Amino acid sequence: MPGVQHERDGSVAVLTLDEPQTLNALTPELLTELAGTIARQTDDASVRALVLTGAGRGFCSGQNLKTARVASAELSDWVTRWYWPAFRALRECRVPVVVAVNGVAAGGGCSLAMAGDLIVAARSAKFVQVFSRIGLVPDLGSTWLLPRLVGRQRALEMMLFNEPLGAEQALQWGMVHEVVDDEALLEGALRVARRLADGPTRALVATRRLLDAGEQASFAAQFAAEIEVQAVMRDSADAIEGRRAFAERRPPRFTGA
Repeated sequence: MPGVQHERDGSVAVLTLDEPQTLNALTPELLTELAGTIARQTDDASVRALVLTGAGRGFCSGQNLKTARVASAELSDWVTRWYWPAFRALRECRVPVVVAVNGVAAGGGCSLAMAGDLIVAARSAKFVQVFSRIGLVPDLGSTWLLPRLVGRQRALEMMLFNEPLGAEQALQWGMVHEVVDDEALLEGALRVARRLADGPTRALVATRRLLDAGEQASFAAQFAAEIEVQAVMRDSADAIEGRRAFAERRPPRFTGA
């Protein structure tokens, strides 16, 4: 059935947007299912990382405009109700998220890709903002996410001119973590996700949260926040194992605890 499919690869949950006839365009139904699937998968303590990808020829073509018939006065409530839960679920996920981008990630689909932690892109992948092409401004977090990945000038270039950004250029700009051949995309994303899944999950996610908070914090406030989080992390099972493994000169065996 169309929607969001899920599989397991050991400790990695693989979620696939499965509306290929629309290039996995965003609808309230698809996003509600995505948020719910993320919650169900990460409720399982054995899940240590997520991979998000798209079925068919593209990752996500953005908002399905045919289903977005909502009055401007109601837009804020509509987006908050249907879109925000899925984006928040990705951004605040309790495990690291690797996004495997196949084909186009356009508009809101580009925003969705950036909401994860690391992007692995197929060589044919393209990232495009598209909003100003139809007289709109970027949304779904793009104006926060994109400049933090590529810088203000390059973000404006993408947003004002709407030129597709190819995978290799996205790698050079720092938007994606890795580019792989199209047929190797899922395995490439799984390789990255497995490495993260073998790591100290709580510390990895706490690192992401510190980076996000640091965008608005002063140096002194961030310095203090790091100490506060570190005090919690150092008593975790993974941190204890990490110190023991270092002393014993062996690889650590992290459990995510």
